[in-house]
Amino acid sequence: MAVPRILIVGGGFAGMECAHKLERILQRGEARIRMVTPQAHQLYLPLLPQVASGVLTTQSVAVPLRRMLRRTEIVPGGAVGVDTAAKAVVVRLINGETAVERYDHLVLTPGSVTRQFDIPGLDRHAVGVKTLAEAAWIRDHVISQLDLAAASSDPEERASRLQFVVVGGGYAGTETAACLQRLTSSAVKRYPGLDPAWIRWHLVDIAPKLMPELGDRLGEKALDILRRRGMHVSLGVSVAKATEDTVTLTDGRVLPCRTLIWTAGVAASPLVQTLDAETSRGRLVVDADLTVPGVDGVFALGDAAAVPDLAKGGDAICPPTAQHAMRQGWAAASNVAAVLRGEEPAPYRHKDLGLVVDLGGMQAVSKPLGVQLSGLPAQLVARGYHLGALRTLPARFRTGANWALNAVAGDDFVRIGFQAGRPATLQDFEKTDVYLGRDEMRKIVGDEASGITSAG
Repeated sequence: MAVPRILIVGGGFAGMECAHKLERILQRGEARIRMVTPQAHQLYLPLLPQVASGVLTTQSVAVPLRRMLRRTEIVPGGAVGVDTAAKAVVVRLINGETAVERYDHLVLTPGSVTRQFDIPGLDRHAVGVKTLAEAAWIRDHVISQLDLAAASSDPEERASRLQFVVVGGGYAGTETAACLQRLTSSAVKRYPGLDPAWIRWHLVDIAPKLMPELGDRLGEKALDILRRRGMHVSLGVSVAKATEDTVTLTDGRVLPCRTLIWTAGVAASPLVQTLDAETSRGRLVVDADLTVPGVDGVFALGDAAAVPDLAKGGDAICPPTAQHAMRQGWAAASNVAAVLRGEEPAPYRHKDLGLVVDLGGMQAVSKPLGVQLSGLPAQLVARGYHLGALRTLPARFRTGANWALNAVAGDDFVRIGFQAGRPATLQDFEKTDVYLGRDEMRKIVGDEASGITSAG
């Protein structure tokens, strides 16, 4: 009898936790576990703003999957199509070749991408904060703007280099703006030719409130902290147009700017659209046990799945957070094992433990278990939560050591220079144009079944 094949697509919170638990609950030989992921690390997304600002090193937030997983085989590539009828996933390997992975049980955790809108210039002049490469690029770019402004004798060029726009008043945008504004405020003191008043950070969001999930009191507290630091926060406003050196807002303002960071929401991975399955606002519809209805052997979870939130009830869907993704990974592993053993899968249920927002330094706002905190107590809760959520002791040690070093020695302003002078776009980092149409996907799967291979 053939060994059942479990294929996990995605190595983020949900995928890694699912694989890790499957290794613990399945006996050797009970199933073969393979994971498709282009990056052989699990990225701790909530701390990317601190990588972008240089507080943390990249190794602190990227846990090597081969360190965590012992029996799971890593397939180094990205899934670009899923043929559920043939129980096959088309994979674009990192060397450009195309492969077909067959499965008996599929766990889809492809995550999300930065949500884009049809705004002129956005595709050419904005970057997100979704990948390790983006965080590293943003750090180099922001520091290079200070260097270039200091070298320029043109007041207009200097003004455009010293204004920065972050779009999105959620956690990612607020933390990114807060951390980077703190970095430039510290760095400009080392540039005698630059007036600190020339540096302007803008946080823009179409919503009427900043981080509404925190509630009015904590949201207002976070807004007050940012504005007292000198941040220009514009609510009820978005971007109308972007060029190489300007950002035009919907209220008519034209800001001289060469740095546009886009964090205005996320969308499910385009891989979802390659399945012949129902979606809700771009996310795969799943039952409470994380199975995709009407599709044999497929589970979906994390940011790409509309998982019913049984703790809230009604039509509530679990928000796309790391907290839910990790726990859904555990639940999916238990349910896959149950199906393998002829048992009934269990519904996923988790009550949200609260929210933490690190604004850098000693400032934060947090809402653990509904308790509203700000200042140092909130910062201790936020950093304690992050340390607990990191999956290895080396990652926790590096992160704690980085925080301690930054608190004692302050910021450093070194840029690597590996992308000096190179423009970057959302597409460069998130590769959202690689996914296949269904006809092309089925042809590749059919050719593979006939013994024909493809490359490129």
